[in-house]
Amino acid sequence: MSWVLLRGLTREARHWGDFAERLARSLPGPADAATEVLALDLPGNGVFCREESPATVRAIADFARAQLQARGVPPPYKLVAMSLGGMVAADWALRHPQEIERLVLINTSMRPLGRAIDRLRPANWLPLALVAARWGRAGHAEQAERVIHRITCNRAASLEQDLAAWTHIRQDAPVSAANAWRQLKAAAAFRVAAPPACPVLVLSSAADQLVHPRCSARLARAWQATYHEHPWAGHDLPHDDAGWVCRRIGRWAGGS
Repeated sequence: MSWVLLRGLTREARHWGDFAERLARSLPGPADAATEVLALDLPGNGVFCREESPATVRAIADFARAQLQARGVPPPYKLVAMSLGGMVAADWALRHPQEIERLVLINTSMRPLGRAIDRLRPANWLPLALVAARWGRAGHAEQAERVIHRITCNRAASLEQDLAAWTHIRQDAPVSAANAWRQLKAAAAFRVAAPPACPVLVLSSAADQLVHPRCSARLARAWQATYHEHPWAGHDLPHDDAGWVCRRIGRWAGGS
């Protein structure tokens, strides 16, 4: 079986850290069963940073599907996705229901189930605008990542290690300003009309400073999905409390 991880706006597989390994250990099943957890890069990010990001979630989902096909990884898949990745996962499950067995959505939002001021909380508009204005400038990488960390993470114990790792990623596989804008445009425009056919788990963070948790709550109610809210984590819930996320997924996948 294959679990597939999808990250959010301008982020890539390396931003998951050791989450894939931790999730694999938390999943139910016989000890000798092969559980594969794969982290994909979306177009314009990571190994595909030199490619143009599509301006629609639909096209991003098609790109992700093509990656798995090229690797020879057959469906069905179980998707764990956050933020923009959650929109990609939802589109994938709606258009190709035979390929998606389970769906885990973390701190995501989508029209019409989230208002614009909830999908990107107004307190962050100015800080993010300043990051965007200096995007790609020499020497700006660490400063940009410091702002992003402050907005998305509430666990600061590993701040300096995180900044070193994230700054290296930004310098090693820089996401262009144009690609960041296309991804933002795709996220802002995406809307869903119906819930997917597969079981859905929705996880959110009560203290998410970037996306209001009511977006996840509304989504869970509309889709009659299993819903859990973390009490203190920020938008990057897998960073702040990976153990909690893995336990929730493991119990849900195991039927408890």
